[in-house]
Amino acid sequence: MSALPPPPPELGYVHALNRALHAEMAADDTVFVLGEDIGVGASGVTAGLVPRFGSKRVLDTPLSEQAFTSFGTGAAIAGRKPVIEFQISSLLYLVFEQIVNQAHKFSLMTGGQVHVPVTYLVAGSGSRNGWAGQHSDSPYSLLAHAGIKTVVPSNPADAYGLLRSAIRDPDPVAVFAPSALMEAMGVPDSGEEKIVPLGEANVVREGNDLTVVAVGQHVSTALEVADNLSNKVELEIIDPRTVYPFDWDSLRKSIDKTGRLVVIDDSNRMCGLGAEIIATAAEESMLLAPPRRVCRPDGTVIPYALALDRELVPGPEQLTKAIAATLLL
Repeated sequence: MSALPPPPPELGYVHALNRALHAEMAADDTVFVLGEDIGVGASGVTAGLVPRFGSKRVLDTPLSEQAFTSFGTGAAIAGRKPVIEFQISSLLYLVFEQIVNQAHKFSLMTGGQVHVPVTYLVAGSGSRNGWAGQHSDSPYSLLAHAGIKTVVPSNPADAYGLLRSAIRDPDPVAVFAPSALMEAMGVPDSGEEKIVPLGEANVVREGNDLTVVAVGQHVSTALEVADNLSNKVELEIIDPRTVYPFDWDSLRKSIDKTGRLVVIDDSNRMCGLGAEIIATAAEESMLLAPPRRVCRPDGTVIPYALALDRELVPGPEQLTKAIAATLLL
């Protein structure tokens, strides 16, 4: 009896982002990539692009985020599709003017006559275990507040599919790749990865008792907690995938079934994504118990000490307590 063929190797998160860039650059010669140290593929995301597409489409930039982000805006207005890689999420604070006040508003202020199809790829957001305060933020709520299309893929398949959708979109799109997931493995590397539309949530686990909205790396946290509590409660887990525009229909449908809501994400508590989700749910749905959010504390600055770093980042213990409080267990 012949042996079964070995399963295909799994597709890693970084490999998925890299494959998406290769695919879009091959499909559309207006797509190009720019950023710091991308020619050598420092983050792994841009590996192999220079040999395949050349240095004219893979631009190593000087150490001036404001300059090359503005350059990307101009290139997009001129008909190109730039992908700008930021290796540290806090660099977005430097270019808030270029992203929000220029690239985002230009199409609106010209009545849609001009589009700005630029993608901001943050190759590692959130805590990096010892990278301290200036390298550990997750500012996706800030861009969502400003109205920037924003995605946070929770697995390699979505990293691939959402990045390709982002590059094809006529508006600026920010793609946050959580550092906690950069070494994650996922779906089999079959070469049949799919495009994932922006604005569509994914119900990763169905249940009847309580809805958990989990963002990015916290989807795996929610799945772990759901397994641990499976003998007590059926949790429904929603991965929004797109932070803005949020898929309110999927949330509403789930809460209509469960009547209870807990949100776990990597925002700071004040004005974070969890607050917006809970406020909208309270306005539009009939909740049987007060909703709860599991997130970073107010004004969090991640410290260098690993023990304190891990204490401030949401995890299974905090999520379990919030679920128990919501269900009055």
